[in-house]
Amino acid sequence: MSLLFSSILFRFPPLSVSLITPECCHHNQQNLCSSPLSLYNKKCHRLSICYLSCRIAPTLIPFVTEFSTSLPSFPSTPFSVMVRQSLREYFSPPLHHGASTLNAAITSTSTSTSNDDDNNNMDLIWPFGKLENLDDGDVREAAYEIFFTACRSSPGFGGKSALSLNSSQDHQGKGDGGSSHSPRGPGLPGSSGGRVNAGPTSRIKRTLGLKMLKRSPSRRMSMSTVGLNNGPTGYTPTASPIHHAHVGSGSSYSPKRFSTMPPLRSPPSKSPPSKSPPSKSPPSRSPPTRPRRPLTSAEIMRQQMRDTEACENRLRRTLMRTLVGQVGRRSETIILPLELLRHLKPSEFSDMQEYHFWQRRQLKILEAGLLNHPSIHIEKSNSLAVRLREIIRASDTKPIDTSKSSETLRTLCNCVVSLAWRSANGVSSDVCHWADGFPLNIHIYISLLKAIFDIRDETLVLDEVDELLELMKKTWSTLGINRPIHNICFTWVLFQQYVVTNQMEPDLLGAAYNMLTEVATDAKKPNREVSYVKLLSSMLVSMQKWAEKRLLHYHEYFNKQTIGGVENLLSLALSSMKILGEDVTIMEGEGNKKGDTMLVDSTTGRVDHYIRSSLKTAFAKITANENVRNATTGEGAEASEALLQLANETEELAMRERGLFSPTLKRWHPTATGVAVVTLHQCYGKVLKQYLAGMSILNNEAVVVLQRAARLEQVLVQMVLEDYEEFEDGGKGIVREMMPYEVDSIIMKLLRQWIDERLKQGKELLCRAKETETWNAKSKSEPHAQSAVELMNIAKEMVNDFFEIPIGVTDDSVLDLAEGLEQLIQEYITFVASCGSKQSYLPSLPPLTRCNRDSRFFKLWRKAHPCIVGVAGVKSFMVSEGEMPRPSTSRGTQRLYIRLNTLHYLTSHLHSLDKTLNLSPRVSMRNRSTRHRDNTSYSYFEHTTTSIQLACDHISEVAAYRLIFLDSSPVFYDTLYVNGASNSRIKPAIRILKQNLNLLTSMLTDRTQALAMKDVMKASFEAFLMVLLAGGTSRAFNQSDHEMFEEDFDGLKRVFCTCGEGLLSEDAVQREAEIVEGVISLMAQTTEQLVEDFAIAACETSGISSIGSGQKLPMPPTTGRWNRSDPNTILRVLCHRNDRAANSFLKKSFQLAKRK
Repeated sequence: MSLLFSSILFRFPPLSVSLITPECCHHNQQNLCSSPLSLYNKKCHRLSICYLSCRIAPTLIPFVTEFSTSLPSFPSTPFSVMVRQSLREYFSPPLHHGASTLNAAITSTSTSTSNDDDNNNMDLIWPFGKLENLDDGDVREAAYEIFFTACRSSPGFGGKSALSLNSSQDHQGKGDGGSSHSPRGPGLPGSSGGRVNAGPTSRIKRTLGLKMLKRSPSRRMSMSTVGLNNGPTGYTPTASPIHHAHVGSGSSYSPKRFSTMPPLRSPPSKSPPSKSPPSKSPPSRSPPTRPRRPLTSAEIMRQQMRDTEACENRLRRTLMRTLVGQVGRRSETIILPLELLRHLKPSEFSDMQEYHFWQRRQLKILEAGLLNHPSIHIEKSNSLAVRLREIIRASDTKPIDTSKSSETLRTLCNCVVSLAWRSANGVSSDVCHWADGFPLNIHIYISLLKAIFDIRDETLVLDEVDELLELMKKTWSTLGINRPIHNICFTWVLFQQYVVTNQMEPDLLGAAYNMLTEVATDAKKPNREVSYVKLLSSMLVSMQKWAEKRLLHYHEYFNKQTIGGVENLLSLALSSMKILGEDVTIMEGEGNKKGDTMLVDSTTGRVDHYIRSSLKTAFAKITANENVRNATTGEGAEASEALLQLANETEELAMRERGLFSPTLKRWHPTATGVAVVTLHQCYGKVLKQYLAGMSILNNEAVVVLQRAARLEQVLVQMVLEDYEEFEDGGKGIVREMMPYEVDSIIMKLLRQWIDERLKQGKELLCRAKETETWNAKSKSEPHAQSAVELMNIAKEMVNDFFEIPIGVTDDSVLDLAEGLEQLIQEYITFVASCGSKQSYLPSLPPLTRCNRDSRFFKLWRKAHPCIVGVAGVKSFMVSEGEMPRPSTSRGTQRLYIRLNTLHYLTSHLHSLDKTLNLSPRVSMRNRSTRHRDNTSYSYFEHTTTSIQLACDHISEVAAYRLIFLDSSPVFYDTLYVNGASNSRIKPAIRILKQNLNLLTSMLTDRTQALAMKDVMKASFEAFLMVLLAGGTSRAFNQSDHEMFEEDFDGLKRVFCTCGEGLLSEDAVQREAEIVEGVISLMAQTTEQLVEDFAIAACETSGISSIGSGQKLPMPPTTGRWNRSDPNTILRVLCHRNDRAANSFLKKSFQLAKRK
């Protein structure tokens, strides 16, 4: 048996073993069983190696494995493995789903992939969505069926009597699909014939920078043979990198006769032809040969897609039956899986199991295209969809009946046709939607695009890529693909192929980058569809994430041999970033969640980030050493030795960066070396700082470490200066950013301890103040809290003592002192400002009601008091009875005034401290930082001053609202205009307000009076507005009341214009009064005009153009920002309008309740 198999292997090329498919085995199984020795199929001209895998392979596996390793053309995958694995397992990677990653690189027939390389590709995310119940083989077979149908009328696809089958893509004149007259990008060739030229030259490959395969014209040829040569060594394997097809004898070529197996041909004879007369011996058995011809695009595509002859014959028969009497029918109008199910019967398959598997695949394609991923949304409750899903589920256990009389088939046809010919708007359409839904169409189209890679060496693109892509274009109309989407898919396929082949071919990455220029052009076009934007952003994010993982750790992924990959990968990552940043709007929540969103920087900024990140990672890898980790927390010789070794390795890393990576990175970042050096300087400085922080005394080991750190710093600084020598400052600016290592650690440590100890005294004072401070002034000359005086005394004493310390005072130490004081004072400011908010004093808004002139309350009131003397009038009289009413300012409000004075006291003393720190002679100009030399007005307490101003604003506002809405409420908000505008006017409230303002000016310091007065004015105006608009059920107004309102408000304004000596100008008062005056003007309008204005404002606010008959006005929201154009403000004026028209409108429009 081993002898027999050895002769077979010599007679037939081992290449054919790797190319046999399970379908072929299954197709010829019956013939092999009946004729075991018929290893040569005359009809197909191919080796029936399936017999070996079915019958004798188990016995011959040891011999074949040993023998195959000695043949140079035999694949690297052992035969014993190949006969056990299916076509789908051997040739194809897993189908990528959603956010899942590539499980492994595509297995190559010429090279084996290591586990390390597989892990290197695990992080490329498949961006085009998930397909359920469909694997890569199912998608590939469906893709070839669609491709064959769309190209049926192209040369090389037709049978002896080609049918007329058109694609709408062939007749497009404009649009994304392109036309014969439109310019084409690098990923879309011009039209060419179906036959491949003998010496192909690819425009696409030249444009994308891909090298030609440089095959001779005979490398991809096919010839006709009718027999086999004698002898075990009579066959010479073909050198073509793809499977060859050949034709049988005859004058015309028939696609039914060509095979996916390599042609069997005899080697040319090396001896000269014999001139002797013919002998009488039996005639030679050498087959006559026909001249070889180039393979057609159809043959190449069939080989690339690994389709079997049996499958193609069934597909051809289906199209013949489908198109009978339908000349000129467009391919996109054919629901191909349905036609296959209708016209192919179980008898056309080798057995029922094969038919069932095939039928399930067709039904799964229909399920994916019509139910799971339709291009036009369909409800799950749709009866057609429900019935179709039932039929598909029923086929899981057994094949469905597809005979002509089958009710199931009729139902299936009805459901599929009805669902496929739907349109989005319900109007009849001539477009059939069964394979153009996302992501099914993208999966299918990408499966087609993968056919451009040589199946013998998947790092290479076929020279015939132009013709193949032109044929693939015919599927666009069926799959819903256009030129921009094609460019996206083609870019992804090139990039993915580079990744899954373990980045062995840099040309693929360069081609993907070149295609991104086309994608960028497409992305800039206006009126892009949302689906296109999502597709583009998903692809770019996936590509960029994969690229950035390597760029952020390029010291780990690249070395001297692979440094060229940095330039290509960086170009692609930056191009993707640019498109994402400028051309694509990424919606929040799609891969760009806030924590996951890429922040698009400038090119230089992004490269800067890559440099810093990679060097930090490389440095962290060095410091992962246990000795270095212990050195940061320990003392002694071991810790010092570890720091010395770390300095040496840091210097080596800087030299490697400058010599290997910086020359490439300088193309995008002119100071790449400087950034890298600064990063390393910072990294080592952090470790050194940790080491010094753990020291209690300065010893010899620490001196050695500091001296080595100084030498390292000198080397790094020199590298920075050399990198910046072409710039104006020569790199001095970035050198100043490098925190120096030459620090007297002992002195600085003691100085910091001293600062912390003195600051602790201030914190203790703050804690006592929080417990005991009563916010009472010590005297009229000191109208502030005593705790503030004590705090400022501690700060002044601390600053004076600091400059008495006999050390070289640096600006850094002064800054440490100032920051400590600032933090302490900030805490005190927060304590002072913790006095609540104005919201706690504002009354809650009463519910909206409509006035009721005949309510029970008013009837009883008029019966009891015919003269209509209101309670408010009595209160007003009582208040105005005395000649000099007392102010109503409570003790709580007065304590708020003390808080304001305290903050002003802090401001004045902070200025004195700041001046001392800035102008002290102990800090020489040489030691001062650049910010002080360039800016004489620099303040150490700038943030503190800002915080004090914010705290003053807050306290002043709270004091004003407390004064108006709490202290003055009995004479203002609670009684003003209650039970009629004429019954309770504002004069009593104004008299009390004047007294309160006099008290305010007497308690507050001069610089805080204006702020407090302005806030009281705002609170008073808001209280007046709330009386008019949110006065509750006790207030009802007539149109004629607006004159009294104007008069009263003018009196209120005069109070703030005249109180104090010019604290508030008339212009300032008028600006604040404009809103109130606008509301008063609304109250002067008639009810009809108010209703009309309200309708207009409500429609504008809600975005409604007009209100139709029977349509109600929307209830406007209460924003609290009242003005005359606010619909809620107008509505409140109507609610307080005491007339029948307003009452009727409110009842009809909003069903507001009557006042009780």
